[in-house]
Amino acid sequence: MYFCRRNNFMVVVSFLIVLSFEAYLWLMQTPLLPQTIQSTDLCKGEIANGTITALKYNKTFIISPYHDDREGNLTRVIAVVRYKKIQDLYCWFCCSHDGHVSIIRAAIDIHLDRTDFPFGPADIVCLEPRKCSPKYVSIHSSPRGKIDKLPRFEIKNRVPEDSFSAEFTLCLPVMFGNYSNVLQFIQSMEMYKILGAQKVLVYMYNCSQLIEKVLEFYVAEGTIDIIPWPIFSYVNFSSFWYSSKDWDYGKATVLNDCIYRNMYRSKYVVLNDIDEIILPIKHLSWKTMVSDLEDRNPETGIFLFENHLFPQHIFSSTDTLNISSWKMVPGTNILQHIYREPIKLKFSNQRKMIVNPRAVVQTSVHTILKGYSKTLVVPKEIAILYHCRQYVEKEVPGKYLIRDTTIWRYNVSLINNVNNILEKQFPRKSSKFRWNKF
Repeated sequence: MYFCRRNNFMVVVSFLIVLSFEAYLWLMQTPLLPQTIQSTDLCKGEIANGTITALKYNKTFIISPYHDDREGNLTRVIAVVRYKKIQDLYCWFCCSHDGHVSIIRAAIDIHLDRTDFPFGPADIVCLEPRKCSPKYVSIHSSPRGKIDKLPRFEIKNRVPEDSFSAEFTLCLPVMFGNYSNVLQFIQSMEMYKILGAQKVLVYMYNCSQLIEKVLEFYVAEGTIDIIPWPIFSYVNFSSFWYSSKDWDYGKATVLNDCIYRNMYRSKYVVLNDIDEIILPIKHLSWKTMVSDLEDRNPETGIFLFENHLFPQHIFSSTDTLNISSWKMVPGTNILQHIYREPIKLKFSNQRKMIVNPRAVVQTSVHTILKGYSKTLVVPKEIAILYHCRQYVEKEVPGKYLIRDTTIWRYNVSLINNVNNILEKQFPRKSSKFRWNKF
């Protein structure tokens, strides 16, 4: 009998422990009821204008808040957090209609693809108070304090735009390492435009002086928007046993920010690197390809494309093409690289994406983590990810490489466009012009 009573006692204790733990988790994920502070002059905190804003103690970095009404009346703040030192956070909403401040406990949603690196992407999510319609929010580690001492962040996407300003917007991850591949950059930009991109977002850490000159041209043209990304002014890598490469300069964070920036601006968002091009095989443009894929696959808004490596150390002759002016331009000529590696079955294929941004909640670099639509892995017979980069692994013998001239279907348009850009950017008015002066 004593043994039975002891067993019953242990069951009850275990149940209470589990119940307490579940209640703790529930409280951590459930916003507190709003605390309302009334004053005639509250909403005067300085408006944050930088891409990155560090909260006190530098454990959390705010990128930008976005209104998200797909699962409720929410404010979703794109952020970088230090995983092992996450603290309670509160959204301080400045209500538009009466100047009141409502304080809501935030749920911190860490992205599932987190690495061993101490910092990574997270969403700070708060339920907006009723009858508030806040234009600004402050993030604080306490429900107490003075809002005029906190930075204010504009809540974007509050009023969705009536129509899309772009059919396809390309989100390029962080430009770093004093990037200087001029010719491939111009070729890629012109290919994106040929395929259907109206806007390209570049998150800038650093680049060469010559790339800066090219970027200025595309910004003036209206094709490129540059978002500063001074991440190393905030995250100190010398404190960790990691390098900046281990973290990809916060690539996953900027891709999430880019999706929300273009939630209601662009019908589709394309996610790939500057040395990659989602290249249709059966179609000539992204628009006709995606339209066909959607017709055949209803309720699909996420399209993944298989990575195919075209190594830069294997060249093909381009003597018959009108590209003499390219020879003095530093960088890679993608038209010379038409041999691709076979798919390595033992390795995971790092795909890139075209997505309906309104179907995405969270993304990683190679797949969508949370979303609202079906996902389709696009067969390589329909499109591939043309990936032209330097070889970093063990070389595949030439006899195993596959000749693939799909990129040559765009030769005429691409050559004309690149020649026009080079003539506008670097007119040959003088034989004294030298590329290496940059």
